[in-house]
Amino acid sequence: MATRIAVVGATGNVGAELFNILDERMFPVDEIYAVASRRSVGREVSFGERTLKCEDLESFDFSKVDLVLMSAGGTVSKQWSPKIAEAGAIVIDNSSAWRMDPDVPLVVPEVNAEAVMGYGKKNIIANPNCSTAQLVVALKPLHDAASIKRIVVSTYQSTSGAGKAGMDELWNQTKGIFVNQEAEPMEFAKQIAFNVIPQIGSFNDDGYTDEEAKMWNETKKMVDPAIELTVTCVRVPVFVGHSEAVHVEFNNPITPGSARKLLRESPGIMLVDKPEEDEFITPIDCVGDWATFISRVRRDPTVENGLAFWCVSDNLRKGAALNAIQIAEELLNRGVLKPEKQVETA
Repeated sequence: MATRIAVVGATGNVGAELFNILDERMFPVDEIYAVASRRSVGREVSFGERTLKCEDLESFDFSKVDLVLMSAGGTVSKQWSPKIAEAGAIVIDNSSAWRMDPDVPLVVPEVNAEAVMGYGKKNIIANPNCSTAQLVVALKPLHDAASIKRIVVSTYQSTSGAGKAGMDELWNQTKGIFVNQEAEPMEFAKQIAFNVIPQIGSFNDDGYTDEEAKMWNETKKMVDPAIELTVTCVRVPVFVGHSEAVHVEFNNPITPGSARKLLRESPGIMLVDKPEEDEFITPIDCVGDWATFISRVRRDPTVENGLAFWCVSDNLRKGAALNAIQIAEELLNRGVLKPEKQVETA
């Protein structure tokens, strides 16, 4: 049993991770295609031991695939996902284009796997924002146990969240500073090397950024609309790996010990929590891993029924590519994908 897959945005950071993870997880692939913009046609990408040449998005025949993993940005997705869906393929989209569409399920399989069955309205399933994905994996078992009332989050997001250009800017600025070159911002509003920037996305009228709004809107959609959440998103000089300092107020009592037990036993989570022995996770420790790591679980004494913890994950994996492939696995397990489907001929 195998599927026919196209990866759109094949030359980007997330596109590369999609190919890597499909291979690592031995996803049943019969035919696979690398699709990108016209300027990347013919460029080679790797899938396991195979080399694929990129094909043109404008002319690719999507009726010959079952599944499209879309990672080409919101503008491209808005234009192309409905066309692809109309051709018969299910689209799993990594952009923000469809996340809040009421007819499109927003899915993190450890949190709301059953939501994939809502794919049929538009043949599109949305992947959440990278910072939201790891957060809700941690929140779900705690909410089920003690009912979350309010969350305060500060994020420490790596430059890879802004794509290859963001990583290049950190690299070039860091090198340049050591030879007295001026660190000119291009991708970010301020110098990113040896600095932190309290802005990700555009500022809205309420003073929050659209990245921050994504986090509370997506959390409400996937976990519980009654949860209140406030967040400050910060870009930090790290290449890969998003971190979050999370403070949670619950409606019901919960102890740090019981929270650790729940987190330790929950899917997708790795608990590393012995700070007295310097056992906690930093971004560099999570790179290339599938898990959402939780450390420093402790009581928040400033509120009744409060906990605080530290959450770290590889944003290119769980925050994007891995989650998309887990959604695809869920579709397979539920019999939604029909790998045996043949291309219809006239």
